[in-house]
Amino acid sequence: MAALIGAFAMTAQVERLQARTLDGSLVAGQAARAGLEYAITRISHPDPRLQWLPDGRPYPWRFGGAVVEVRIIDESGKFDLNAAEPAALSALMQVLGADRAEADAVAAAIADWRDADDLLQAVGGAEDPQYAAAGLPWGAKDAPFETVAEVEQVLGMTPALFERLAAHLTVHGGLPIPDARFAAAPVLQAIGVDPGPVLAERERPPRPGEPSFVGAGSGTYSIESQARLGDGREAALRAVVRLGPSGIPGSAFTILKWEEGALPR
Repeated sequence: MAALIGAFAMTAQVERLQARTLDGSLVAGQAARAGLEYAITRISHPDPRLQWLPDGRPYPWRFGGAVVEVRIIDESGKFDLNAAEPAALSALMQVLGADRAEADAVAAAIADWRDADDLLQAVGGAEDPQYAAAGLPWGAKDAPFETVAEVEQVLGMTPALFERLAAHLTVHGGLPIPDARFAAAPVLQAIGVDPGPVLAERERPPRPGEPSFVGAGSGTYSIESQARLGDGREAALRAVVRLGPSGIPGSAFTILKWEEGALPR
């Protein structure tokens, strides 16, 4: 009987600890979600002094007992897989550590994936015969990219290269050249802009009337929100959202992508 009682007490203690952990994780997760939704209200705030700029700078915020850090990046500050020229995509890959031959080949294959013809690019590229020769059961799509993850299927793209590239690619920007106002350091380097002064400028608080307030935002943003509770528990999420009605009553934005978990840097 004593053993049974002891076992029951141990089980109850474990379940209590599990419940506390789950409860804390839920609280942290809701704080991260609150950070994302609050960021959306600040992106388009009518008072320039209260706007949060979508250029990747960190914005600290407190929600209840949680410390939240939010970063917003306008999707126009990234390379659009459906609009960027192969030379620009190659430049980005080289900035991120790929050698020129690999970068040129993959960039050309990206162009062949999205274009409607079956002609190879002037430098490298990959159409159906090249995929077949590589033993892949698919060929070039010959249609626009629908997601960033789709580029993993392009001939020559490796998991390691994709991991470095993904944060700087989009299918929502619509520009042949990223907007330097919102671009990260590797993107700035790839388009020939010295990132040092640009990033230093982002460190100081913006002043009303500056050019950064004019048309600051395409309406589609990557938002990262990370929340930490007082006991050290954390929750994080990354989403791509488009401002405007989503068809859901009361919603002011449409979710295009949603990820929860650790946010790589």
